[in-house]
Order: sequence, then C-alpha cells, then structure tokens
Amino acid sequence: MRIAILGAGGVGGYFGALLARAGHDVVLYARGENLAAIRANGITIRDANGAFSVPIGATNTPNELIGSEFVIVAVKSYSLAEVAPVAKDLALAGAAIVPLLNGVEAAKDLERAGVPREQLLGGQTNVSAFKAEPGVIQRALWKERIVVGELNGVLSDRAMALVEALRSANIEAIATTNIAVELWRKFNMLCAMAAACGMARSDVGGIRDTELGHLLIQRAVNEIAAVGRAKGVAIPDTQEADMMRGIEALPATMKPSFLLDLERGGLTELDVLSGAVSRFGRETRIPTPVHDTAAAVLARRS
Repeated sequence: MRIAILGAGGVGGYFGALLARAGHDVVLYARGENLAAIRANGITIRDANGAFSVPIGATNTPNELIGSEFVIVAVKSYSLAEVAPVAKDLALAGAAIVPLLNGVEAAKDLERAGVPREQLLGGQTNVSAFKAEPGVIQRALWKERIVVGELNGVLSDRAMALVEALRSANIEAIATTNIAVELWRKFNMLCAMAAACGMARSDVGGIRDTELGHLLIQRAVNEIAAVGRAKGVAIPDTQEADMMRGIEALPATMKPSFLLDLERGGLTELDVLSGAVSRFGRETRIPTPVHDTAAAVLARRS
C-alpha cells in the first residue's frame, strides 16, 4: 500500500518506519535537516530495548506524493495550516486523509481548508515518541494504538484496509463507528495533564501525588467531559473515573508533550487543548475555570 505521511517527527516518523519495515511504500513529507538526514540514512527508532534503522522515502515536493492511497497527517496542530494545502491537493487526487493530531477538531480544520469531507477519516493515536535529532525518533515503551473511523459512523472498506495495513506492521489498530468518542477519550486525559503539568511546570508525579494537585487534575478532567457531553458527544458516564485511574497509573516521571514543548520555549498546542476547552465552555455555557486559567496563564509562557 502506498502511504504518504505529512510530518516526520515523533508520530509520523515512528509509524512511518514501522510501515516501511513491513514492506509498504511509505513517503514522508519533511523539510530541512530532517529531510536530508532521512534521505541519507533513513529513519532510526530508539527505545530502551535498542535501536533499528529503516530506509524510507522522503520528499519536500507535494507532487511526489500523488498516487498515495492514504495520507496520514502527523504534524503538531500549530503546523496544520502549513500542510493543509498539500492534504487538499492529495485528497482531490483521490487519497483518503487521516489526521493523527492532538485535539478534537483536526478533521474539521482540514475540511475548512478545502479537503472534501468525503475524503476524510477521523484518526486518533496513543504513542509517546519525539524527534531526538534529524532522522532519529526516540520512543518510550508505551502501549500504542491507532483508531480510525468514518466521520459518518459507517464501518467502511477503506477504514478496514488502513487498519489491516497498520496491523501488518505490528501496530495495534482498530476501526470504530464512533470516532468522536475515541477522540474525546484521548483529549480528556491529554488535556487535563497538559493543563495541570503545564501550570505547575511539573512531571506527572509532582502534581498528581499531592492533595491539591490531584484535585486540580480531577476538576480539569470533569470540565472536559462536561463540555464534550454538552456538545453532543456520547461520552460514557464512567469516563471521568476511567481517566483518573489512567492518570494514577502513569509513571511519576512522565512529562506530557505539551510540557516538553513549553520547556523548550517553542510553540505549544495550547489553542487546541485548554484553549479549546475554554472556548467550548463559553459556547455551551459550561463553567471551565481550570482550563480558563490554564489558557490565560500558559499563554504568557512565564
């Protein structure tokens, strides 16, 4: 299967390497030093068990991606506008577009950018990986999964074809008839931890394992679930308890990717995390004081 991946960082580089190693025709859309390193040496994946390298196609020329059956969009949310025109052109050439971004509005944003809705699949992933240096991805030993689903809730042949391709690369993958629920499940944990750890400038244990820190996380989780239900998402009644159990099981030294971005002093995904929850709260008239505060405080980067 020919698969284009827009973005060769942690998510795109890691899953691209696995798919290429399994024999799929994968081309990464990359730029600068990362592109040069991938062309010269392929992608290298490192984790606690060792490392492996995979030769893989890479380009910065969108026309070279035409003919792909699927296009996985794997950039950070703040780079989506940059690659959206590429996704649009590939969609118009017949490719199915699958965003694997944080937040819950990536498909809507791509549709606004001109990607036909019928060419979009919803996508969500759980993976802990980042670009350590050009062409090198550092991966944490973490339970990884990709979930895809049609926006209209139909279990389609193309969704199943992508799932089978992912599974052939030893990637846990499922197709769902309710991708919105899956997106909001990840959003609930990710956004709550980003807000709490970001405001405290702390790893998970430093905030979670204090009485008031635990309460802060619980309230952040509750606000997200409340606005999701108010927006019509079929969030299970057990979600808040499930999220807290998941958060309590996280390694104490773990840092959310949002906090890592904050510590590096670069761009962050605040707008699609607490910023989005705050906006959703205003739209639905649901109070979101934790995320209102996080959006205000973290925007200052102090």
